[in-house]
Amino acid sequence: MVSSSEDERLAGLRRRIDRIDQELQRLISERASCAQEVAAIKQALGLHSDFYRPEREAQVLRSVQQRNQGPLSNEEIARLFREIMSACLALEEPLKVAFLGPQGTYTQAAASKHFGRSIEAIPLRAIDEVFREVESGSADYGVVPVENSTEGVVNHTLDMFLLSPLKICGEVELRIHQHLITRQPSLEGIKRVYSHQQSLAQCREWLDLHLPRIEQRSVSSNGEAARLVLDDPEAAAIAGECAAEIYQLPILVGNIEDDPNNTTRFLVIGRQAARPSGDDKTSLLLSSQNRVGSLHRLLEPISRNGLSMTRIESRPSRRGMWDYVFFIDVDGHLSSANVAKALSELESEATLFKVLGSYPKAVL
Repeated sequence: MVSSSEDERLAGLRRRIDRIDQELQRLISERASCAQEVAAIKQALGLHSDFYRPEREAQVLRSVQQRNQGPLSNEEIARLFREIMSACLALEEPLKVAFLGPQGTYTQAAASKHFGRSIEAIPLRAIDEVFREVESGSADYGVVPVENSTEGVVNHTLDMFLLSPLKICGEVELRIHQHLITRQPSLEGIKRVYSHQQSLAQCREWLDLHLPRIEQRSVSSNGEAARLVLDDPEAAAIAGECAAEIYQLPILVGNIEDDPNNTTRFLVIGRQAARPSGDDKTSLLLSSQNRVGSLHRLLEPISRNGLSMTRIESRPSRRGMWDYVFFIDVDGHLSSANVAKALSELESEATLFKVLGSYPKAVL
């Protein structure tokens, strides 16, 4: 039984929460009004393509996390502020964001994490369609997967940069939690499992242990897997929480991925380059002559100018047998002196040189 003093304390706390909520709402409305004023000034100056600034959003979110004193985690406080910024930006002009669909994919979850939910989301069937949608101006930005911590790079995304004029404007790192989604009340009733081939691979040990003799069917995406389960009562899908919500399917078993640190990195692509945010990386596409020591000579300017190379991947160039291009990430923005000097030296050594973009590093 709750005592009268505890009742009074609870009532006092609820009144305090009500006052805080009123003040929060007033401040959010004030922020939204400021966003409308910014939009009006930009429109008067003719800055129609400048209404979204990825470096500015990254700076705001980093400041929010630096000020955070709990009890909410940095990731949670960033998510709340990202949604506020997304809603305020939509007052200026809702962003059109293309992503690798259908509805319910991890790429959609990555788009929501980066841009918030106040956007016009455009699901597309293939990575090349996302590039074309942005190139044509039908979408402001696109979101595509580029690598997974356990299954490696997404080659189709890298290959698209060989010909596309688009720039990398940002990146998203998404912790991938795989869930078994089904209308069956128990594992015993499941006859088939649908999922993308990478998700099946990421849950191989769990499937071998808990569903060892069940048919596994590889489909184009986890969103498609969840959609198929709607019409197949004896089936289950391996997909994310986003897919479970969209298709209104229950999660029978959560977090079945073999690696609890399983993470996928996504790239945000657009037509405009991002300005420096203070904590950036630069992605490059390079090639050199196929001779002894050529790769060492190609990469030496990176070390000589004190840059940290965080990733390198090779892909066939499609220009000739055993001819390769290299995708490289280095810390820093191309506008900084040491990065600019290194890139100038790289360009003189490379037979193919392309800056794919300088952009803010992923924020939690």
